[in-house]
Formats: sequence, structure tokens, C-alpha cells
Amino acid sequence: MSSPDQPPEGTTPGDRLDSWKEIAGYLKRDVTTVQRWEKREAMPVHRHLHDKLGTVYAFRSELDAWAHSRNPAPAYEDAALPAASADGAGPEAGPAPRKGSRRALVGSLAAAALILAAAAVWWTVERGEYLWRNPLAGARFQTVTDFGGSEQAAALSRDGRFIAFLSDRDGRPDVWITQVGTGQFHNLTRGTAPELVNPLVRTLGFSPDGAWVAFWRRGTGPTPKDTDIGTWALPTLGGQPRPYLEGAAEFDWSRDGARVVFHTTKPGDPTFVRDADPQVPPRQIFAAPAGLHAHFPVWSPDGAFIYFVQGHLAETMDIWRMRPTGEGVERITHHSSLVSHPVFLDDRTIAYLAADWDGSGPWLYSLDVDRRVPHRLEAGLDRYVSLAASADGRRLVATRARPQGSLWRLPLDATPVDAAGAVPIPLTTGRGFAPRFGVGGLLYVSSKGTGDGIWKLADGAASELWSAPDARIVGGPEVAPDGRVAFAVARPGRTLLYVMNPDGTEARVVTGSLELRGAPAWAPDGRSVTTAANVDGMPNLFRISLDGAAVPLVREYSVDPVWSPGGDFLAYSGADVGTTFPVKAVAASGAPHAIPNLTLSRGGRRLRFFPGRRALVAMRGEIQHKDLWLIDVETGAERQLTNLPPGFTIRDFDVSRDGREVVLERVEDHSDVVLIDRTPSQAR
Repeated sequence: MSSPDQPPEGTTPGDRLDSWKEIAGYLKRDVTTVQRWEKREAMPVHRHLHDKLGTVYAFRSELDAWAHSRNPAPAYEDAALPAASADGAGPEAGPAPRKGSRRALVGSLAAAALILAAAAVWWTVERGEYLWRNPLAGARFQTVTDFGGSEQAAALSRDGRFIAFLSDRDGRPDVWITQVGTGQFHNLTRGTAPELVNPLVRTLGFSPDGAWVAFWRRGTGPTPKDTDIGTWALPTLGGQPRPYLEGAAEFDWSRDGARVVFHTTKPGDPTFVRDADPQVPPRQIFAAPAGLHAHFPVWSPDGAFIYFVQGHLAETMDIWRMRPTGEGVERITHHSSLVSHPVFLDDRTIAYLAADWDGSGPWLYSLDVDRRVPHRLEAGLDRYVSLAASADGRRLVATRARPQGSLWRLPLDATPVDAAGAVPIPLTTGRGFAPRFGVGGLLYVSSKGTGDGIWKLADGAASELWSAPDARIVGGPEVAPDGRVAFAVARPGRTLLYVMNPDGTEARVVTGSLELRGAPAWAPDGRSVTTAANVDGMPNLFRISLDGAAVPLVREYSVDPVWSPGGDFLAYSGADVGTTFPVKAVAASGAPHAIPNLTLSRGGRRLRFFPGRRALVAMRGEIQHKDLWLIDVETGAERQLTNLPPGFTIRDFDVSRDGREVVLERVEDHSDVVLIDRTPSQAR
């Protein structure tokens, strides 16, 4: 795609369309349709880089190329797509009618109009926009738990009688179970399973006959074998746990119970199919491309396909499917966001969770696997973080979440500091996140309306430094030694790197030509910003000068960089393998820089160098709960900085410039299990 405001080579000034209305007129569709094509089908639309953030433009030549190069669509979809002529003149181009054939021309036009009208009706009906019915219309939503803490990962037995879920009701996460309608709850694990929480996989399930509850677990022993991930199970009515699928992170049984699909935690999440007989060795059928993950496998009711979620974890994911042999891999949805927990409601309808492009949600969606038009099922603000269904699709169970965030200050000491020393930071702007120590105050991000803003808290008063509608701050702001602020902004279809003065003035776009990932980092000399950007779908690190020139720095999976105080090397996060990722380093030249082996668990990518020292401050611990540690990158010596209780969950942090205190973003997950009963007519 051309650079902002510059037309592609070989175009003329008349090639440009300067509004949604002009784009829609050129493609002979309404504005809503072309906006949907941009979001779901990657139709090339540009945005002006000025204060009128809603203005767009496009080039006829790019639209024609998009129409030609788009993947082949089903016949019912072809009727709605713009068709470019052979000479590239676009949908409006065509030969002039010959003289003397007026009656034939009128007849031909009438016939063509009838055909187009019929095709449009057919397309509308087939796509389900006109005849679509909400599969949850009239369904009864019933809250199952109201413990006051966090319930998650709800699972449902195939007959819909039993619900299993994780709860911290007794202090730490355990596997609990209840029989629908009894109001009685039983703790099955009672603290015997060391680590159970992993929101990015389906951590609980049932055996086909409902006699066993299976759960994901990761050991915490001193040897690598003790930290292996596997699936264990215990009797539904209580008993001792035992191994169920060794090395498997997730699984799903076919409807007839004859086959099981599961994946392991090696790179690419290799996926296997095995017969019910455990003596028959499993067959590997799939592994995701480098840097991607494949989670949430589920059989179609007829056993003809295995559906799964593939992409970059928690960022750009979608539902895919393949044959049980691993053949015919194809993409089903195009959300390119956080997508999870697909389940079947009937032979051709799936329900699942998906977030919006700006990270809001996740919401409940449904999709006809043949028509493939996603529909959000609720218009409210309820967020859902897990979803499961009975075998007949008449009953679903979900986890409805109400996360709360807050900012805290915590002094550092020679010994680990507990929560008693933490002081909450009052905010008048609602929830704040991504806190950063700035010049003369504390910076943080807060949402306002449809967009994010960067705020500064000084002397108890908050002032807004920057905001924009339909803009999401990626990663968080980063502060240079002189107080300037760099931050990445995501808008529909593109990402922008900004810099601004400490007081928010002179905010400007440094580059809008890269697909940015994660948080940026200032070089110690303040002359450039280092950040990750996608290259063929994988994040690589780039050094970006303030005039917008980008130079590759790391040509492998690399995100969330942080420069050493002396500027001679930087540390960054590598690719996830299972539930962990390595911390690596490169010199300023891009050559590898040796540091002690350091592996962190998912959710701990935020790194900071301790002021004036060659030592990293990192979040270490379980996926759900972490503490801050200080790690010397020369000697490998480690020291624990905080000792926070299980309910004190850290998502982000920063270290003051004098190294005397940290500011924390704390997240409290208040969630409940919800039972959804559909009527017989809905569960056809």
C-alpha cells in the first residue's frame, strides 16, 4: 500500500475517491457494506493524518486490484462483489451501446436488472442478513455462582447436568462442581493442584460419559519434568486425580466418543487425533506456522471437521477448520482479534467469543459455518471469558466477567514488600491502566467514550495530554529521559506511532506505515524509538528515527523491547512456547548479546531496567499471579522485590527514576458462572 496521502505509482489525480460516499458509489453499494468490507475483507482504504480523524480516501486502481485478487468466494457472495473491467476502469466502465439496437438494449437491461435483483435477494437470504434469527432469542440466563470472587473456565457435561468451573472461593483456584438446579457446590481439588488457571485454553472438560472431570495443570516442581503441562482428571463425584492425557493442553471427544483430538505445548501446538483405545498411538495432523498458536479444538457434530482457533495469542486470532486427517485447512472467521471457545449449537451453527478490534469485549457471537456471517448475540456490555455447551446445544454455560482495575504505589526495600505497604492511587477519570512515571507526574491511560486517552496525574489533579475517538493505545506510553512521550495507537485498519512533548503539545505521527505490536521503547539518547512491527505476520523489532525512517533490528519473533541504561544493548520478549517465553537481548548493532537464561510465564512481558543498573525488573510466577523480581543480566543473581497475596494480580508496572518505588496496575477479576437455557425451537 502506498504511503499516507501519496497515490500508488501509475495513477492519476482522478483515480482518487475522497469519502465513504464516493467509495460506495464507485462500488455500487451502500456505505455500511463498504465499511464492512474494509473491516472484514481488508479492502484498501486510507485515512488522512490530521484532526478530522473520520475522513478516508481510496484509489480506484487499488479497489480494482482488491476485487481481482480477493480469494474466490462462494457463488452467493460473488453477486455482491464489485467487478473490475479488463482495462482497469472499474465497475462503471463499459462499452457504449451500438446504434439501431435500442429495443434490444432495453430488453437486455431489463433482463440484467431482473437477474441482478434475483442475485441480490439470493445473496441476502443465503448470507443470513435478512432471515437470520438470534439463536439465544428468548433464552433464559441464570446466574449459577455468586461467590464474590473469581469463577472461570466453566465446562458442561454432555448431558447438561453438571457444571465444572475454577473458583478461588477457598483462597486459591480449585476445581469445583455443581449439579444444575441443586444449588450445592463441591471443591474437588482442595488445593492439591498447583497451577490451574490459563485463560487462553479450555482448561476444564468432561469425559464422554460425564464420569470424570478433566483439568489442565502445570507443575511447579524444581525440575523441568515437574513443570510439565498435562491434562489430569478426577471422578465427578469426588476422588483422587490421575493423569488423563499426558502432555496434552486441550482436548475434545468426537460426538460418538470414538476419537479424541488434542494438542501439546510444543511450538505450533502440534495437534493429534487418537482412537478411544489408548493403546493405539496418536497421529499428528497439524501444527501452526512459526510464531502462531492453535487452541480450542472442537469436533463438528458429524465428525467431518475439527474446528480450532489459530493466530497470535490474545491479539489476532480466528476460527479455522480442517479434516480429521489435517487436510483442507481453511479460515472461517475474519475478526483478527481475541477469539476463543467455539462450541456447536446445532449441525451448522457455532457460538464463540470474540473481542472488537479495539480490545473491547469479548462478546458472544454465532456463525453459520456455511454462510459465515458473524452475528453478535447481545447488545449489552457483558463480557464473557469462557463458553461451553451440552451435546444437543440446548444448554450453554459461560463465565461472565466484570474486571476492575486500579493503580497502586509500592515502596521498594531490601526485603520483599507485601501488600500492606501498597497505597491506592485515587483517580477521577475512572479506570486507569499502563502507568508510567513521567516528568512532574504520573502518566496513565484511561478510556473515554469510544477512544483511549493519555492522562497526567500531578499533585492529585488529572489532566488529559492526548485523546482521539476510535483510538486504542497499544502497550502503553513510554517516557524518554527528557520527558517526551512515545506511544502507539491502533485505529481500524492501521496503527500509528506518535511522539509528543511532556505537556502533551506538538503531538505528531512519526510513522503510519507499519503494523505495530506491543509497547515502544525510547533509545537512551532520545533520538529514536524501538518497537515491534509485523513482518509476514510475525513481530520483528525496528529502530525508528523521529523522521519516520525504520531500520530492522531483530529479524525473529520479538516484542516489548527495553534498552539498557547505557544504550549498548536491549532486552526483549521472544515467542511463546506453551505457557512460557524466553527473554533475549541484542546489542545496539543488532548482534546477539549474551544474558543469563531467563524464561517467564505468559502475561509477564513487561520488563524494565532498574535505574543505573544492568538488572531487569520482571514479573515472575504463575499465569494468574506474579511478583516483581530483580534479575542481574550479567551474573544472573535474583532478588524478590514484592510478596503479594494471590488476589493481588499485577498486569503492568513501572519503576521510579530514583528506584525507590514502583507503580502497579492491579486487576481484580470479578466473574460468575451463567447458565443459558435455550428453548426447543432454538435448539433445532
